Amino acid sequence: MSRARVSFSDLRTATYCPRKCYYLRTDDDYEREPPPEVESIRALATRYEELLAAPTGALEEEPIAVAAVRYRDRLEATRDRLADAGRWRRLCEPSHRDVLATGRHCRGMVHKVLEEPLEPALVSAGKPPERGVWEPQSVHAVAAAKALAWESQTTVDRTWLEYPAYGIVRSVELTTRRKARFRRALRTVRELDGPPARISNRSKCESCEFAERCGVRTRTLRSLLGFG
Repeated sequence: MSRARVSFSDLRTATYCPRKCYYLRTDDDYEREPPPEVESIRALATRYEELLAAPTGALEEEPIAVAAVRYRDRLEATRDRLADAGRWRRLCEPSHRDVLATGRHCRGMVHKVLEEPLEPALVSAGKPPERGVWEPQSVHAVAAAKALAWESQTTVDRTWLEYPAYGIVRSVELTTRRKARFRRALRTVRELDGPPARISNRSKCESCEFAERCGVRTRTLRSLLGFG
């Protein structure tokens, strides 16, 4: 079994679908760089104070995912909640940005590194769940924390997940359960020597670029409407 360091992206993908992770790792032509629209959304996480001060018209021109008035309300609520705990300023003015962290088992990019205490912050271009964070992001959060902890030889107990298009920031504690999920994902990636079994949740296959290669039948619009 290979003991090479596993990328954060592979851990995240394997948590979502191990079979998709296998295809990604064996496809030399697959473009792994995020599209420009993802970068423009992530850039919002560096401009929170500017966005809060922006007039509604200007805010509507930004790559936000909700109405401008609602976005400002959400971001103000996030600021107030984190400022009360002394955390808002640290997220707006991190010690370092876009740091390649290399740990004992995994490596990848950390969008923000906060200090005193040492904590990574990851920026998601997507939509947050109603509560907490998505499971692949939870695994990613643990991986980032462990990599930073290994490099600095310092304990890291928390990661931040930012959803800047929605004005939401969430804390991810490194619980025993989350660490166990991380270890399971790490083991899954390291043992990928062939296509694993297909997952049972076929809703994930609908937008997967490897669906045809995987051999699954995705539901057509006709069947979704009850005609097929």
